[in-house]
Amino acid sequence: MNIRPPLPPFTRETAIQKVRAAEDAWNGQCPKQVALAYTQDSRWRNRNEFLAGRAEITAFLARKWERELEYRLIKELWAFDGNRIAVRFVYEWRDHGGQWWRSHGNENWGFNDAGLMGERHASINDVRIGESERLFRWEESVRPDSHPGLSEMGL
Repeated sequence: MNIRPPLPPFTRETAIQKVRAAEDAWNGQCPKQVALAYTQDSRWRNRNEFLAGRAEITAFLARKWERELEYRLIKELWAFDGNRIAVRFVYEWRDHGGQWWRSHGNENWGFNDAGLMGERHASINDVRIGESERLFRWEESVRPDSHPGLSEMGL
C-alpha cells in the first residue's frame, strides 16, 4: 500500500505540510506524479467536471497544463478536522492566445488512513488580468520559501 505522509488525523502543522506538498506537486506539473497522491478510486469535482480514478485524474491534469501555460499556484490552509482539509488557492496562467488569468478557488479534501486523497471538490473562478498585474513570478517549479503566501499578499 502506498503511504503518503503526513497522515490523518491532521494537526495544524501536518495539515499545512500536506497543503504545501500539494502546492509543490501541482507546480511541478507532472500529471503522473501528482496523481500518485490520490487513491486509485479517488473522486473529484473540478469546476463542472466529475472524475473518478487516477487514470481520469492524470488525463485531466495533462489537458489542464497543456492549456494553462506558465502555471504558478499558491495554496493556503483554510480549515482541517480529522481526515479532512479545506484549502483556498490562487493560480496564475497564460492561455495560448497570450491572455493572462488569475484563478481563485476553494477545495475540500478527504484522505484515507494512508494519507491518500480519496475526495477532492474544487470550485474555481477565473479573472482576466494583464501581464503587468501578475503577482506570481518565481522562476523555479515550486514557490520559493521567501515568496509571500496568499494572506500576506492580500489575496
